[in-house]
Amino acid sequence: MSKKWNRREILKGAAAASAAMAVHPANAYRSDDDVEAPVQPIEVQLASLSPHTFRLSLLPVKNGSAGAIPMDGSLVQNSLGVPAAKLSSTASTKIPVGHFSLDISFQPITIAVIDSRGNIIQRFRFDEGTGVLAFLNGSTPLLGMGEGGPQFDRRGSVDPMRSGQSGYKLATHGGRVPLPWIIGTSGWAIYFHQPFGTFDLRGEVGKFQPLSREAALPLDLFFIGSSEPAVIMSEYARLTGHAEMPPMWSLGYQQSHRTLANRDEVLGVAKTFREKKLPCDALIYLGTGFCPSGWNTENGSFVWNSRVFPDPKEIVDELHKEHFHVVLHAVILSDKLAGSVHDPCELGRFDESQVCCYWDAHRKDFAMGVDGWWPDEGDSLDRASRLVRNRMYWEGPQIDRPNERPYALHRNAYAGMQRYASFLWSGDVYSTWETLKTQISIAINTGLSGMPYWGTDIGGFVPTPEFTAELYLRWFQFAAFCPLFRSHGRAWKLRLPWQWNTGDPGPPEIGSYSGAAIPDPSRLHDPQVEVICRRYLELRYRMMPYLYSAVRECTISGLPIIRALWLHFADDPKAVACGDEYLWGKNLLVAPVIEKGATSRPLYLPRGDWHDFWTGARIEGSREITRPVDLETMPLFVRAGSILPLGPVKQFTSEKVTLPLSVFIYPGADASFLLYEDDGVTFNYRSGESMEIEMNWTDARKKFEMQLASGSHWLSPEPRRITLHMGEATRELTFAGKPLEVSF
Repeated sequence: MSKKWNRREILKGAAAASAAMAVHPANAYRSDDDVEAPVQPIEVQLASLSPHTFRLSLLPVKNGSAGAIPMDGSLVQNSLGVPAAKLSSTASTKIPVGHFSLDISFQPITIAVIDSRGNIIQRFRFDEGTGVLAFLNGSTPLLGMGEGGPQFDRRGSVDPMRSGQSGYKLATHGGRVPLPWIIGTSGWAIYFHQPFGTFDLRGEVGKFQPLSREAALPLDLFFIGSSEPAVIMSEYARLTGHAEMPPMWSLGYQQSHRTLANRDEVLGVAKTFREKKLPCDALIYLGTGFCPSGWNTENGSFVWNSRVFPDPKEIVDELHKEHFHVVLHAVILSDKLAGSVHDPCELGRFDESQVCCYWDAHRKDFAMGVDGWWPDEGDSLDRASRLVRNRMYWEGPQIDRPNERPYALHRNAYAGMQRYASFLWSGDVYSTWETLKTQISIAINTGLSGMPYWGTDIGGFVPTPEFTAELYLRWFQFAAFCPLFRSHGRAWKLRLPWQWNTGDPGPPEIGSYSGAAIPDPSRLHDPQVEVICRRYLELRYRMMPYLYSAVRECTISGLPIIRALWLHFADDPKAVACGDEYLWGKNLLVAPVIEKGATSRPLYLPRGDWHDFWTGARIEGSREITRPVDLETMPLFVRAGSILPLGPVKQFTSEKVTLPLSVFIYPGADASFLLYEDDGVTFNYRSGESMEIEMNWTDARKKFEMQLASGSHWLSPEPRRITLHMGEATRELTFAGKPLEVSF
């Protein structure tokens, strides 16, 4: 992470849009030998953004003017808020801001945030001498703060917010994408927009330490207060942006490759998926330099490796005929990125710092039919440059394919990446049980940090002696319920569902990784691996109507797809503290098996009744249970009062299958579900070419109703066949856009 601000973009009119107080603190900025330094006035600005959110800015005053707030690209708008009040006194005062009352005093600058019941829900104290901002940690878990780092509850940790693969415990926790976004599960959240620094979350009082005393100002943060988690997530999305819709195929299974033998192997893997009827939507090819023989000639090159891709256009076309999407690994070699893909790139001079030139290097390969990109590395990029790169892979493809949703899988990003439909994976983790366990908490916190499209290398990137068929399968089951469902790693052929029954691990490629190991070939004759992988591949594709609807909800509400139990059970301390299970959308609870040789899985069911997805058994919640498991089973539970739409099994997301949609009702409470559909490819949904179907269940009357949502219109070329399930009872329906009602 860069230690410099991007000061070229400044906030316009900040003083006009906020409450301003000129403060001359008595102990302002002393030198190290405690000799008093010249007093530097500080202007305090307060702006109300909504009843739940206000902006607090502390700005140095020089020559009678307040300094500007540097922009890093994370905010949707640089200028936010309207004046709350105008104050010029250093005396203590109270002012209303939204639903809050702020009790403000000085020397030191202290701001207490008081709710409508008179409770102090947060208190900020700025130490002018050190530049440290103190705030209340509270007594409940602290969540969010990006991908990686200490898990699950951030309380008790000191986090320097180092970004990249060396950020924090790579082997188990993966790459770090630090976001200064802290959620206090007691009902508040803070986004530290400027500056960047270290968080000390030990004790009852947390501390934010800037990189240096000189870098402490300007201080710019956003405070959100609400007892409703959905409001907190919605307000954060208003600040940093709502997620964009990705192409539907990116939610299918993605198979990654490493060292390639030849052209026949490239096409042979694709052919095997289709012959074995193992669903798959995308094939990803690593670059040479990261493996001995990848898709290109060398690291950072956009020239095809002629040994394995002698006729790249023809191979891509052939893969397309088999309904695979082609994704290529790409590396950026610059430490700084700026500009836009729409800027002119000077002919005859390639400037790697300008994304217009960098994107031009992609376009010849993109014209061959490449469907997506896997931008790797970038650890040295500052946070503004990371967002520039995220934006480049969103806007660049639209130059040549303006009505096609782009796809890019990133290793680095920052707050606001969701505006570019960026996917993120957790980096080069090791194949251990501890890693699998840790990735679940990381998935939850990443989603809470506004980065919804996340996944991990199935099986772990670096194989170890723990890399067995059992670990691979448990990881595969977990990944089937991550937005990114992708298998990748060294000894890459063992990432193919059928390879565990061949005796061949493929190219070893473990290099100098400490503790790395390849499974003994004698352990690679296990036919059940392919069978179990098929079960979860097919389930993922059957879940697509539910998943795609959850993705659409995410883009509107800011709620992630992988959801902490806190989001729906904020008043249940046991649910809030759960970091090894999560909700998939609103209705499905997922409890991955994370212990070697497990025959059971202890888990917590929040309040209400729950239905075992596999057996249909109804279980009372608000308690811990132990669910027996075998190697085929990962515990899944559906909330009583849920409607779960499941499609037919498909080999790829766009396959036309005539079998009916299955709609499962889980009784025990009233239920509703909004089924969302569009073409899965274009941006036409923005102009109304989408369809929303409302489904409602009235439990007391055992009545199911179905109709088009208000403002929606029937887009299907023919009536929709639906099989309705409620317990053992079924009904066959035909829906053509007109309201219908069914009673059981």
